[in-house]
Amino acid sequence: MLELLVEGVTRMVGFRVAAVGLVRGDELEMVAVVGDDGAREQLLGSRTPLTTILGELEVAEHWGPLRFVPHEAMPGDAEMWGWVPDIEAAQGPDAWHPMDALCAPLYGRDGELLGLLSLDLPEDGRRPGPEQQRVLAAYAEQAARAAVLALEREELAEQVRLASAARQIVRNAPADLGIDEVLGASADALMQGFRAVGAWLQLFDGDGHGTGRVVALDDTEVRLPGRLVRVAERVARAAWLLQQAQVLSPHHAPASASALSHVDAQESLAFLESIAVGSLLLVPIGAGPEALGNLVLTRPVDAPDWSATERAAALDIGHDLGRVVLNARSFEREQRLVAELRAIDSYKGRLIATVSHELKNPLTAVLGHVEVLEDLVQDMPPELARSVGPSVATIGRGAHRMTRVVEDLLLLARVGDPDRPVVPTRVDVGSVVADVLALLAYALDEKGLDVVVEAPRRPVVAMAEAEEIERLVTNLVSNACKYTPAGGTITLCLAVEGHEVVLECTDTGLGISEADQAQLFQEFFRSTNPVALAEPGTGLGLNIVHRIAVRHGGRTEVESRLGEGSTFRVRLPAAC
Repeated sequence: MLELLVEGVTRMVGFRVAAVGLVRGDELEMVAVVGDDGAREQLLGSRTPLTTILGELEVAEHWGPLRFVPHEAMPGDAEMWGWVPDIEAAQGPDAWHPMDALCAPLYGRDGELLGLLSLDLPEDGRRPGPEQQRVLAAYAEQAARAAVLALEREELAEQVRLASAARQIVRNAPADLGIDEVLGASADALMQGFRAVGAWLQLFDGDGHGTGRVVALDDTEVRLPGRLVRVAERVARAAWLLQQAQVLSPHHAPASASALSHVDAQESLAFLESIAVGSLLLVPIGAGPEALGNLVLTRPVDAPDWSATERAAALDIGHDLGRVVLNARSFEREQRLVAELRAIDSYKGRLIATVSHELKNPLTAVLGHVEVLEDLVQDMPPELARSVGPSVATIGRGAHRMTRVVEDLLLLARVGDPDRPVVPTRVDVGSVVADVLALLAYALDEKGLDVVVEAPRRPVVAMAEAEEIERLVTNLVSNACKYTPAGGTITLCLAVEGHEVVLECTDTGLGISEADQAQLFQEFFRSTNPVALAEPGTGLGLNIVHRIAVRHGGRTEVESRLGEGSTFRVRLPAAC
């Protein structure tokens, strides 16, 4: 738009060279130059201090909205916009001199100076007359409107760019990473989004006290003096309360409410100079009322100052990073808790294993002496045998029950040990089912239970440890036998579904309530059904089934309704 405007000036008002400069902070940057290749090459992108421009405008003649500085009034050897045409001056009082300067200041809606429309080399070699000045004034008004639109478009583009950087920070900061990983993922977006040459971040301690630690985001070493670390913390807390990002440079002192004293500012500026940094932007990081740290972005000495748009976008990123830090801290706390729970679970497993081993030997001795007593009872007189026999039988039943509990506890400790990995081999699950049914045949026949096995003709092979799969099937069938009334049916189904072996054990037994199903695979859980509670048990059988399945990379499922029986389904990795 500005390029078209200055081309129109050269065509319509009789000047061969025209240029537009826009205010960038404390400088005027030439953004459009037409009419002369040499002028374009020398001027386009060049910057002139505003103080120089304003000083030269003070001595200019006012031609309505135009400003004309005749060469004889030009201060010293100053040049209005840095280029002098190589021409010979014409003769006469209105002749254009190579050092003459004609421009139109471009003002915004609020009267602020936005830029400058500059003209040179009139076609007729003469200074503009009244009619030409009127046409130039009209073009100056159009140039001012175009400058406003150009700056608004630039500001919008800047907001979009910085908003994209902020979104990239959020995307690059997964909640399951630690703080260091989050900062590493965010570094590139921050550096590129704000055109920074350096960045570091200070995180306060989790309890809100102390200076925490300083982390470089750009792979450089950060060695801040201890005093400046404390100053940065103080400024960040004040900036979070003010909801302002603070700029520090030789030309831009922080606000008085920023908690940065004059001495602190001078020491900070001296430190910046020592590391060849021209300015920094201190962004407070926080969530809710709490300041969690600060992000510092740096620019070199010759870089532009931080714009209001950049400061506002940086503050938004401070909010985003605050949430990221909170999430990361929560994740780290969660990881610590998980580690502690694992340690507790490991300790519990060792304790169970130790206690079970210590119980096993005395129980073996008890059972041995029970066998001796049973032999003695047979040789006792009938009256004495009737008196002693029931006690010996009771001791035997109790000892056998305790032995089963000890065996279950030992198995529970073994399958729950994270330091004992599975060493899988090819296991024919159909053969395991047949062996288990043969082992439990007496108990099944004693209750008159009908057992049905449904399996494909080809072997169903899982990748697993054979011993553990045998215990898994034993526990499922024993559980079904225990809770199925006499004359009922137990159905075992085997199948391969995709990459899984599926084993189903269905019974026509008591069934399980929905409330009990939610806790069914927990350790030592016993059903709340009084009929089920009447059966002896440890509450470990199904938990062992579940643990064996999970440690093999499988899972357990249950479907049941009270009074209608239950189906337990185990899925295990199939062999290729």
